[in-house]
Amino acid sequence: MELVQNVVNRVADNVRRVIVGKDQEVRLTLLAMLCEGHLLIEDVPGVGKTMLARALALSVGCTFRRIQFTPDMLPTDVTGVNIFNQKTQEFEFRPGPVFAQIVLTDEINRATPKTQSALLEAMEERQVTVDGTTYPTPKPFLVLATQNPIEYEGTFPLPEAQVDRFMLRIHLGYPSKQNEIDVLTRQSDHHPIQDISQVITADELVAAQRAIRTVYVDDLVKSYIVDLVTTTRDHPDVYLGASPRGSLALYTGARAWAAINGRDYVLPDDIKYLAEPTLAHRLIVSPSARIKNVTPRQIIEDALQHTAVPGARATVR
Repeated sequence: MELVQNVVNRVADNVRRVIVGKDQEVRLTLLAMLCEGHLLIEDVPGVGKTMLARALALSVGCTFRRIQFTPDMLPTDVTGVNIFNQKTQEFEFRPGPVFAQIVLTDEINRATPKTQSALLEAMEERQVTVDGTTYPTPKPFLVLATQNPIEYEGTFPLPEAQVDRFMLRIHLGYPSKQNEIDVLTRQSDHHPIQDISQVITADELVAAQRAIRTVYVDDLVKSYIVDLVTTTRDHPDVYLGASPRGSLALYTGARAWAAINGRDYVLPDDIKYLAEPTLAHRLIVSPSARIKNVTPRQIIEDALQHTAVPGARATVR
């Protein structure tokens, strides 16, 4: 697992030059990249969502495109379009920005549902179909999406089918007082993003992605994952629980998290740590529970408490 740790540490150290005091969030972002999963960064404006994505893209030797989603954007602005070439008298495909290895979709909930759906095929099947012709996306392929959960005017909430395609959802939150002072100090002369340079190649990233597939997961741990996901489906405060895609995300993420921590096997603690970022955004709280201000995070915590951990023994008093 030295290869995985080496890749993660180099990229994380580089990103920390821009993103201050958010080590766990940075590592979760790298986890999504290692798992070839997509990441939804949801938080209020100005906390560094876009800057995190830019710093990650600059640290990895991958092609990078940014899409600023707006209400007037069309699906072809994302996927590309066939244009008639007057010289050859044939239609030529002009690929859109989605044909990059790292795609930043900024303010994804500001685009119309029709434009949002242009990403569905690319995110799940790593391909894009335009006018009946299918084009594969490059490898590796990662979508980093940002959205503001507070401001709803002029926005279009993501459909559940698209939210479910994001492996993780993270929140950056406001920095501590000392970290915010550090941000002011670092930007007194120029923005530190200007000093970010590539620290790993795309080949090294692909090699690390292959390495996490060798991490061992015991059958008891697999059963724990399924039991935990099933608990979310049967919870009285849940209208719609986590999907099998959520189980797979938790399984894959746990393998990567174990490798990041230098282990070639998964522990139940890895499942517990990743349960909230991998499952919470997949839950739909029932209307009656929403009135009582029940949140998906609380439901995940309750599910963890009521799901038996493999290998644990009951204490008799």
